[in-house]
Amino acid sequence: SHGNKEGFSCRGIQLAVDWFLEKGHKDITVFVPAWRKEQSRPDAPITDQEILRKLEKEKILVFTPSRRVQGRRVVCYDDRFIVKLAFDSDGIIVSNDNYRDLQNEKPEWKKFIEERLLMYSFVNDK
Repeated sequence: SHGNKEGFSCRGIQLAVDWFLEKGHKDITVFVPAWRKEQSRPDAPITDQEILRKLEKEKILVFTPSRRVQGRRVVCYDDRFIVKLAFDSDGIIVSNDNYRDLQNEKPEWKKFIEERLLMYSFVNDK
């Protein structure tokens, strides 16, 4: 949401990571689809991609699998990675997605998501 629906803002990810680091959190994982490493396109602009590589080197960011099949992008279902890690590590999920489909998939995830989902918004860079 940091990109104001005009593009994918890697800086927004860095701002969120920094916010949690400043609060003393050390175990932070960001999931981003691997196709975000690709060259930015006019129909899907990505700004400051070097931030993604830096966060990956710092072992904060994990790229979820994606590949091309007959010229079409096939992505995995990142939401499952996010919810499973948060559930297994007794963490929180920072997202504006409510994961309804996953709440219905596993009863133990339903209560967890209801109690551990932290929704957010950006006001400029805050």
